[in-house]
Amino acid sequence: MNHEIHEKHEKLLFKDGVYAIQGAVFGVYREMGAGFLEAVYQECLEREFRDRKIPFASQKELLLTYKWSLLEQCYMPDFICYDKIILELKAVSELGKEHKALLFNYLKACELRLGLLVNFGHYPKVQIERIIL
Repeated sequence: MNHEIHEKHEKLLFKDGVYAIQGAVFGVYREMGAGFLEAVYQECLEREFRDRKIPFASQKELLLTYKWSLLEQCYMPDFICYDKIILELKAVSELGKEHKALLFNYLKACELRLGLLVNFGHYPKVQIERIIL
């Protein structure tokens, strides 16, 4: 498969799930706007996911390994939706490279392929970045 076709295919990864998640995110942002802490958006999204029947796990503890040994530290993503999409929430004025790098590392650690970085702190509209492994 050539690189261009591969990129186009990757952009459509879990298309229906991503579309449903984005709808929930936009619903929360329409209702709440910018300016709250991440914890507020976390709780609102949990309610929105339940209302829309989007399967999710909230802040599920995931084990990490280093050289095939378990670490004491663990990772708790804000959400894992559909058992395959990591959703990481931020409430900052602008997303930085460090936010994207962190989500990329989470994907590697969890052996998942798609993450959505959602920034509720951006004005005038919510930011959603797709990170594909």
